[in-house]
Amino acid sequence: MSIFREIPPTAGLPIYLNDILSLFAPVRQSLEDDFKKYLGVSFAKVTYSGTAAFYLILEGLKELSSKRTVIIPAYICPLVPLAIKRAGLKIEICDINKNNFNFDLAALEELCALNDDILAVVPVHLAGIPLEFQELEKVCRDNGIFIIEDCAQSLGALYQGNKVGALGDFSFFSLCRGKGLTIYEGGVIVANKKEYAPIIERAFRKLANDDIFSEMIKVLELFGYWIFYRPALFWFIFRLPQLFWNLQGNQFRANIEYFEINFPLHSVSEFRKKIAHNGILRLDAEIIGQRQRAHYYLENLRKIPGITVVDEPAAGQATFPFVTLIFSESHQKEKALKNFEKSGLGVSQIYELAITGYDYLKEMLPDKIYPNAAYLAERAVTLSTSTFMHEKDLDAVLNIIKKL
Repeated sequence: MSIFREIPPTAGLPIYLNDILSLFAPVRQSLEDDFKKYLGVSFAKVTYSGTAAFYLILEGLKELSSKRTVIIPAYICPLVPLAIKRAGLKIEICDINKNNFNFDLAALEELCALNDDILAVVPVHLAGIPLEFQELEKVCRDNGIFIIEDCAQSLGALYQGNKVGALGDFSFFSLCRGKGLTIYEGGVIVANKKEYAPIIERAFRKLANDDIFSEMIKVLELFGYWIFYRPALFWFIFRLPQLFWNLQGNQFRANIEYFEINFPLHSVSEFRKKIAHNGILRLDAEIIGQRQRAHYYLENLRKIPGITVVDEPAAGQATFPFVTLIFSESHQKEKALKNFEKSGLGVSQIYELAITGYDYLKEMLPDKIYPNAAYLAERAVTLSTSTFMHEKDLDAVLNIIKKL
């Protein structure tokens, strides 16, 4: 087991000593202004997490419409339905395509046409890959439905030359550890029309209170991230807790897929925002490196039979915090994860199940099977594009996959 060299499974940005020293330097603009400039949008608000950002958007939307149903894809983070439930809204689910993360467009059209209570659709730019947006947008506009982009994993991705997050009515980003730009735990709300800004501000003032004690803990955790987010120490904060929860028989916690509905909402200190302000300046350079490593994988994986690789659309440019490959047979996924478990090479999975497969969510979700999402969950493996991956590591990953 690679106790002293464990590569993170996603391409989160490391925090460097210069980032810490920058805390003592003056900053000319806020992190919110950084996001507005970077995305080309009129409004941005930093909050506790990507989930909190999504929840606050939903609370704001209730001012704009009497509709109360939100459509989400069947392959998504469990925190998304929890936020919808907490906002007092109904959840409808749409299947995705079999070999990528786009909605099954025919199924989406049918859902929107048959239900006049649809408030919003949540397209997810999963794995840093921008969705095919044009047709999805047409379906929503034709039915008077808001679009809330889930950009938790995709800061910096492009679709038709525009940054994701600037395509729909609203969007939210995650600044959580491992999600690219990070303040250990954080999120950003984006609104693409100035008239939407007041409803977000009202929701934020009403629900996101200050919590000095909790914020102090996040500052300490951020310093812990600075120390431990490197291959020589990452095993102790990633693999060791995973081993503990597996021994307890709690696979969802081991895979960091168990969450509770009472997620925090408090505001973020300027101290932590300064770290992200420094990080956003080097974000594009980091993305270039991720894309280079991803394309090295893509060129070689396409030569291996029995594998489909989730690639960026012709009109898009992905950030590729990891590369997703789909085996033709489900048993190959389990074999791959087992072979890579002790390698320290950053091989993992996105979500273990389609969203309706999580027992603790069943009461709030439709009792249906979504075959394409289930197909992908049973077969998908992710390959890290972390800055810590060297060419010899990429080759080692490819050689193990070939032997499968």
